[in-house]
Amino acid sequence: MNEKNGKFCDAEKQAGPALTEPRVSRGLAVADFDNDGNVDVIIEDLDGAPMLLHNAGVPATHWVSFEFAGAKSNRLAIGTKIKIIAGASTQTEEVRSGGGYISQHDLRVHFGLGAATKVDSVEIRWPSGKTETLSNLAADKFYSVLEGSGVVDRAKIVPTGKK
Repeated sequence: MNEKNGKFCDAEKQAGPALTEPRVSRGLAVADFDNDGNVDVIIEDLDGAPMLLHNAGVPATHWVSFEFAGAKSNRLAIGTKIKIIAGASTQTEEVRSGGGYISQHDLRVHFGLGAATKVDSVEIRWPSGKTETLSNLAADKFYSVLEGSGVVDRAKIVPTGKK
């Protein structure tokens, strides 16, 4: 577990029996499966049902999550680089495909904000070369961002299957 001082500690006892039980596992994907702002983990076993490790979060901490769609860039925005500033913290992330053996992580980008209740700025560098900046976003929300249009209703970036 990250101790936030450049070191990690052994968190086996805090993790519980699910991670100490012998299993033959093959795949692992990370996503906020229940859309509560806490990133969860699902592990696929060779035999049997997958195991969902639900993250209950830490009280009084905040988060923000972004789902991107390219217009000029590729539709899934793979390769988009994001830099956020929230209070004294600066974080960066990139939209990536895959992530593990026979597994696909969530394409949404998630940032833990700690005590910060807003995001001061978000710099988005699209694969097309375009750069956009968003500012003053509330914490504890999911944002949908369409290249060239900024924050939009999620319905504008989700494929409908209709031609």
